[in-house]
Amino acid sequence: MTATIQKPASWAKAIAQPAKEFPLTQLSTISGKIPEGLQGSLYRNGPARMERGGLRVGHWFDGDGAILAVHFAEGKARATYRYVQTEGYLEEECADKLIYGNYGMTATGKWWQRFGKASKNVANTSVIALPDKLLALWEGGLPHALDLETLETYGLENLEGLDNRLPYSAHPKRDPQTGEIFNFGVSYGKNATLNIYRSDRQGKPIKKNQVNLQGLSMVHDFVLAGDYLIFCVPPLRMNPIPVLLNLQSYSDSLAWKPQEGTEVLVFNRHNLELVSRSNTEPWYQWHFGNGYGDRDGNVVFDLIRYPDFTTNQYLKEVASGKTTTNAKGTLWQMRLNPKTGEFLEASQLIDRGSEFPSVAPSQVGQNSRYTYLSIRRLEDRQTELFGAIARYDYQTNTLTEADLGEDRYPMEPIFAPDSDNPDRGWIVTVVFDGDRECSEVWIFDSDRLDAEPVCRLALPSIVPMGFHGTWR
Repeated sequence: MTATIQKPASWAKAIAQPAKEFPLTQLSTISGKIPEGLQGSLYRNGPARMERGGLRVGHWFDGDGAILAVHFAEGKARATYRYVQTEGYLEEECADKLIYGNYGMTATGKWWQRFGKASKNVANTSVIALPDKLLALWEGGLPHALDLETLETYGLENLEGLDNRLPYSAHPKRDPQTGEIFNFGVSYGKNATLNIYRSDRQGKPIKKNQVNLQGLSMVHDFVLAGDYLIFCVPPLRMNPIPVLLNLQSYSDSLAWKPQEGTEVLVFNRHNLELVSRSNTEPWYQWHFGNGYGDRDGNVVFDLIRYPDFTTNQYLKEVASGKTTTNAKGTLWQMRLNPKTGEFLEASQLIDRGSEFPSVAPSQVGQNSRYTYLSIRRLEDRQTELFGAIARYDYQTNTLTEADLGEDRYPMEPIFAPDSDNPDRGWIVTVVFDGDRECSEVWIFDSDRLDAEPVCRLALPSIVPMGFHGTWR
């Protein structure tokens, strides 16, 4: 019997070499036309360099962050792509070798050279646009501030009030009515401490609180749901000693402890006081969708739910360009009594591997009809990267899918409201074409996601698949 030889994944071509920057460039149109009402800027962040000096990083999360900005105005688009000039990036660029440890790797060198060396802030996970600057966000430290137009790096940003020792997470939530920004960071000592921030529209903290968690766990995201902030803390437990000694990476130190259950914390969004604290069945989630308060005083929220932490191994394999681990997360909706922390309902909405749920910015924290997300094509293996984007309709319980075709890989779909018609919007995504080995910007009508894109724009160089973006 002849063995079947599996061809290398096409998406791996996007990360095979470090991404190349490009200056502000007028984008050429491949097909269609930029909608007149598409006025604003798309910003995307993600790991852009997986190798240096012949050595590859240990996890997808370890790559140096680079930002793509696409500015739309008067039916035209200009774009630029630049690495965030962090201290660690500049030092390793000068040395032409990896020096620092990160989420999935330890620092290089002998053990006594690694001892006490801090991790590199890779600024590679998400972005938030403030009135006067763009913040490149990362889990384990302060954000970096960049110029909104040119992406020039200004440096670390403490937002006029954050403790320099406390992290500022990569998943802030902005209230569309008040402009307030909510975020958090987890710091580690004898316990893991959840630090919560409520900030004004400029990003300056106006209220803070902190609560100790049950164990040394990891928290990646939370959800704003009406009057509440909800955190679901997975049953992960970190062994801190090898991490502190730089003998083991943060990722490798995390153990899945399902017997501990998921810890659920509900906070009042106005005063940040803890409302309830409870434990429930174990699951893992990277990302929440939207949330809202219902007429009975309960909260409803969505998340991409995994049965365990196998997803971390899958994401580790992405950095190598070859994924073999099956890690399927699906869209779930949960209903919770915020006063008691009791779950009243939990149901799976879609039985398709999916990730990166998002809603229109004007509906964050409120009842929204649609959720947009990345999804696997029906014919793809569960180990493949996402090859489609989709919209889930809560009124009709239907999924509308944009299938981009084989060997095309879209990033997280971002909703861009039409500047002329508040009832209309556009879905903007960045697509890597594995056959042609190029990257493009695709624009869809949000109400006709299963139709051809209204416009496709060519990017000057490959932009590797990344994590999160925002519209300004």
